[in-house]
Parts: sequence; C-alpha cells; structure tokens
Amino acid sequence: MKPEAALAVQIERYRRMTGEQRLEIALDLHEFACEVAREGIRAQHSGITEEQVEFLLRKRIELLRRA
Repeated sequence: MKPEAALAVQIERYRRMTGEQRLEIALDLHEFACEVAREGIRAQHSGITEEQVEFLLRKRIELLRRA
C-alpha cells in the first residue's frame, strides 16, 4: 500500500472513532513522547533523580510552548 492510501485509510478509521477513543490515542501518544524525553534526559544526566527528570521535562515542555 502506498503512503497516501495508508494515510487515507487511517483518517477514515479516526473518523469512525468516538471522540473518547481519539482522545485516548492522543493521551497515549503524549505519554509515550514524555517517556522518550525522560529517557533522553536520563541519558544526558547520569545519576539524576526522578524528581530532577520531571523538573527538566517540564522545563523542556515550557520552552516548546514559548517557541
């Protein structure tokens, strides 16, 4: 299947979902992105506490909001 056709199929599937189902997907993707960012922070700062990880994650998110 070509990428354009796959995208059309995916969009149609999203249209058939309830708002709650689409929101659940969005929240899952957000949590996945945060976990990837957390892992990146841990890799950059060895020995960092979980509280520090969360602080730096929030700082990154805030910087993105301002951009």
